[in-house]
Amino acid sequence: MKTLVIVTGPTGSGKTDLAIELAESLDTEIVSADSRQIFRDIPIGTAAPTADQMARVKHHFIGCLNLEQYYSAACYEEDALRTLDEIWSTRDFAVMCGGSMMYIDAVTNGIDQLPTISPEIRKKALKIYSDGGLDALHDTLHSLDPEYLEQCDRYNHRRLVHAIEICLQSGVPYSSLRNGKPKERPFQIIKIAINHPREALFDRINRRVDAMIDAGLEEEARRVYPLRHLNSLNTVGYKELFAMFDGTMPRETAIPRIAKNTRVYAKKQLLWLSKDPSVVLLDPLQPLLHQAREAIVSII
Repeated sequence: MKTLVIVTGPTGSGKTDLAIELAESLDTEIVSADSRQIFRDIPIGTAAPTADQMARVKHHFIGCLNLEQYYSAACYEEDALRTLDEIWSTRDFAVMCGGSMMYIDAVTNGIDQLPTISPEIRKKALKIYSDGGLDALHDTLHSLDPEYLEQCDRYNHRRLVHAIEICLQSGVPYSSLRNGKPKERPFQIIKIAINHPREALFDRINRRVDAMIDAGLEEEARRVYPLRHLNSLNTVGYKELFAMFDGTMPRETAIPRIAKNTRVYAKKQLLWLSKDPSVVLLDPLQPLLHQAREAIVSII
């Protein structure tokens, strides 16, 4: 049976380096599962693999979309499964690398079939948020889908907007279209993550943010500043720098805020990991590649 090895975990944990070593040892390719690295023109802020790293192993879904392009977990499920089939036509293994948990869930469990959102509906849903903030989103969902409102994260505006989009596009409550049943996949799945102590992980994140600034993150953010309204740029690193460019946040606040918000994001990723008992946790003080290969041998 074909095998998908997923190197996942929180941002800054060292996924890219391990995935490359593992793909080299398995003589295969890497399918990125990062919802921001898929876009062009923002390699520094998304910590995308470098040209040298991509020269070592073929990567898929890195820098292949324009910032203006719409993309979703449903699109990724379809595209990634097709790419995996192409890899498996000549190989027994494929490596997936990333921390975008919705993308990983889309491939491993599948997602419910939902309608494609028209540009008009997307603008309408976003206008509800831009005009009235979270309160307006809550009021709208209370009318359209009170069941979903009861169980969702009321502070995650992206998911609230997405739920409203689905309701408006389909004409039925979003909750009625969600069955939550995982799809069967015709391949084995092995998930691994590097288990850094939280303090060590946060130190890695802090140092990586400093390295991004040194590498030119501010200049990169200035280049895409005219497109700051796009969802692809509604992410940690760019949001803080855009606020700095707008004059609403001083630089001495913006840079530490990037590190702080990245740590918050990492906590959410760690929470997701803690709820998945299938993930094999690797000891960062021991040889990672050896541990990863042992995990594969023990499962296949």
